[in-house]
Amino acid sequence: MKKLTLTTTLALTIATTGAMAQEKVMVGEPSWPGAKIMSRIIGQVIETRLGGEADYAPGANAVIFASMDGGRGDIDVHPDVWLPNQSSFTNEYVDEKGTVSLSTGSYEGRAGICVPNYMVEEHNIKSIFDLATPMAQELFDSDGDGKGEIWVGASGWASTNTFKVRVRDYGIETFLEPTTEDETVFYSRLKDLVDQKKGAAFYCYAPHYVHALYPVTILEEPENDPNTYKMVQPDQDADWYNKSRVDSGEPVKTVTVAYSNSLNERNPAAASFLANIDMSAQSLSELTYKVVVQGGDINEVVAEWIENNGDIVDGWLGLI
Repeated sequence: MKKLTLTTTLALTIATTGAMAQEKVMVGEPSWPGAKIMSRIIGQVIETRLGGEADYAPGANAVIFASMDGGRGDIDVHPDVWLPNQSSFTNEYVDEKGTVSLSTGSYEGRAGICVPNYMVEEHNIKSIFDLATPMAQELFDSDGDGKGEIWVGASGWASTNTFKVRVRDYGIETFLEPTTEDETVFYSRLKDLVDQKKGAAFYCYAPHYVHALYPVTILEEPENDPNTYKMVQPDQDADWYNKSRVDSGEPVKTVTVAYSNSLNERNPAAASFLANIDMSAQSLSELTYKVVVQGGDINEVVAEWIENNGDIVDGWLGLI
């Protein structure tokens, strides 16, 4: 009965969209490929299936969550919230203030440090601890300055802060310098390193196109232990770096969509849809590969996926 009521309510909301004033939905667009694709999926469903209007607003996590909290329509949606990475934001805006909600659906994400398979096969780099050695310092020194490099992510990512702490607490930063350039810049450099079969160590996650682009291995780590995994984010404490400790593996991530509760009044059809969206990791990996590796136009790739997966979208809209 609950499902039937939800379906009927949403169907009626969609049916009357044309007769109601539905405000434009501004979809946040973080920098990583999966988030950009999720933002376009959300925007296109709102436009093609709900008859609404959507636009996109690039921004870092802190900006997007603060905008959703404001409820003024500057940014209404965060399309790809990784938990517990971004739990400082969800704790504040979802749990404490109650100004933001999370979708009921989610997909599973995994994260760690990757190396190309030739580093495993030719140099026996299998464990995270293999990076904390003088040999690694030499193997991963791509610029000849006497110290290796390890990319820990782009600036503005919550995971980047976590991996800065991780390389410190594993003793890696003694031998490898953590870098934080933009993802596009790093992957351009990674291509050169892989083409020359040079050492490359970098933050990686799944779903992500890198696993289809190159043969890579996520290095072994101790299983996640809450007693040795204490991450404090900058928005929680200015002294976050010194107060954090991360010397066990990443927990499995839950990735969901967040949206401003102001949409319940400003655009109820969009709010109902966002509450029910439920993407799969496999589908998102395939889409990122088509866009980033094969060079497909993001809007065309997303439009094709929506057209070919009408039953999935109907499920998000409560129509089946």
